[in-house]
Amino acid sequence: MSYQTFAQVYDAIMDESLYDRWGQFVDKHLQNKKTNVLELACGTGALAVALSKRGYTVTGLDLSDNMLSLANERAMAEKVDLPLIQADMMELSDIGQYEAVTCFSDSLCYMPNEEAVSKVFQQVYNVLTESGTFLFDVHSTYQTDTVFPGYMFNDQSEEISFLWKSYAGEEPHSVEHDLTFFVYDEELDLYERYDETHKERTYSIEQYKNMLSKAGFSSIEISADFGDTEVTEESPRWFFVCTK
Repeated sequence: MSYQTFAQVYDAIMDESLYDRWGQFVDKHLQNKKTNVLELACGTGALAVALSKRGYTVTGLDLSDNMLSLANERAMAEKVDLPLIQADMMELSDIGQYEAVTCFSDSLCYMPNEEAVSKVFQQVYNVLTESGTFLFDVHSTYQTDTVFPGYMFNDQSEEISFLWKSYAGEEPHSVEHDLTFFVYDEELDLYERYDETHKERTYSIEQYKNMLSKAGFSSIEISADFGDTEVTEESPRWFFVCTK
């Protein structure tokens, strides 16, 4: 799949209103708009650009060259200064210090196991300045165990049609998403098919708190609904605010 095609597909399946809600969550917990922010798993740069426009000094980090190419194109098109780093979230040495680190859109749920998540937490702690803030969200266990298994969603436009089906994974609180895209190729006058499987896994709140505490975070606040409500048994996503 080409960079342009992937960007088209990615933007088609994302709810753009979420970027504003993540931005509001960041605003709520980072009072200084000049804060130096590292955004982990920045992907195509949509949120990084949105945060930059809100007044933050943002650096985007992603493992994928393809993603970073798209993020760079987006930043240039939006006339935003967005430094980009290619790196693994589990190895953040030699990338400088940041007053805040963010990791949204359930990106941590793509880590393969608890050891990998713990490594990310330790690396984030290491790159934060004193009293720095780590903001992230993850799927709740209710989402992975109850909502996702058997979930199906289909959508269609003139350029893209996609089918989404989720089912329980083999590990506790894990899920697999089978995604099929049909993308219109104007030159060939036909739809090309692409198939992907995304695997995600989450953990209990106590497990997350334990991993964060072991990494050294002194304060850990947890909420739901982009920080607007308290966590309940049926909260689909948990939001964390952690202080070094």
